[in-house]
Amino acid sequence: MKRDKSFVDHIRVHCRAGNGGHGVVSFRKEKFVPRGGPDGGDGGDGGKVVLIVDENTDNLRSFHYDPKLLAEDGAHGQSWKRHGKNGKTKIGRVPPGTVIYKSPATDVSEAVAMERSDEGVELEPVIDLTEPGQEYVLLEPGRGGRGNFHFRSATNQVPQERELGTEGSEGIFYFELRRIADIGLVGFPNAGKSTLLGKISAKQPKVASYPFTTLTPQVGVVSLDGGSSRCTVADIPGLIEGAHDNRGLGHEFLRHITRCRVLLFVVDIAGSEMRDPIEDIQTLRKEIKLYDEDLAKFPWMVVANKMDLEGADENLTIFQNRFPKVPIIPISAMEGEGIDDLKVEMSTILNDGE
Repeated sequence: MKRDKSFVDHIRVHCRAGNGGHGVVSFRKEKFVPRGGPDGGDGGDGGKVVLIVDENTDNLRSFHYDPKLLAEDGAHGQSWKRHGKNGKTKIGRVPPGTVIYKSPATDVSEAVAMERSDEGVELEPVIDLTEPGQEYVLLEPGRGGRGNFHFRSATNQVPQERELGTEGSEGIFYFELRRIADIGLVGFPNAGKSTLLGKISAKQPKVASYPFTTLTPQVGVVSLDGGSSRCTVADIPGLIEGAHDNRGLGHEFLRHITRCRVLLFVVDIAGSEMRDPIEDIQTLRKEIKLYDEDLAKFPWMVVANKMDLEGADENLTIFQNRFPKVPIIPISAMEGEGIDDLKVEMSTILNDGE
């Protein structure tokens, strides 16, 4: 199965702050000032590397084709005590829930070698960026050196000294999108997750009657409590049995689930795809527990979808009797039935989890 590069949730990024510009040795040269004093200007500071949390960004796609954040160097000083221009700050925009790690590698080739080695890479956690608008200075720049004007004195009227600019910080970092949404829609292919996301949010995922329509998480924003609050909901690519053993794109899909606060299991309660909804929920829960036992402890509920189809009412009764303690919300995503009740339950489970 081909991976969609339009959604990138982890990537290696080479980052470098700008070097400081050098101070300059210079002396005034005017016709009527034969012994002009020192006038060497200072070098400019290099640019910083700054990360900004952007709520309008939902993944790390912008780094896929250009995995670098290289700030501008400061300019050298000039005569007449002119200060070199400071280097421009390099800004990288990341979505909320991005975790930054630093590699011990000193360059990209070394980082790649470490990734391919049997030992792997020992990464150092740097920061967890969670709040929209949050800014973090990832790398500090080099400072500009002083020009010879600063070294003048009564005993040194023709100073030849100047300072070189210092080097900016540099490193290999790994960006990982840890949390992609408040609620994750989990289910087998064709359970109706994409249709549901399109019904409860402005997001319009690709919908078709064949498995694996969704190959990457689709994230939508849902208004709750009459518009006074909102949450993000991710349509997680459809799981298959054996996902915990990495069948299909199992581990890639399951990793997305760990990045949600609440799990909403969507089942085809009518069994329209010749599936048993009871077996489906048992298999889904088993796959998640086998992949990560802590993940199985996340708050969860069940959406019994396709209530508009024949056999749904009878199956719903059997399902409710089998799982009497599980919150079960009957809906028809296609017809829009039960959506308001679902939103109420979504708000409740999110508030209970805070």
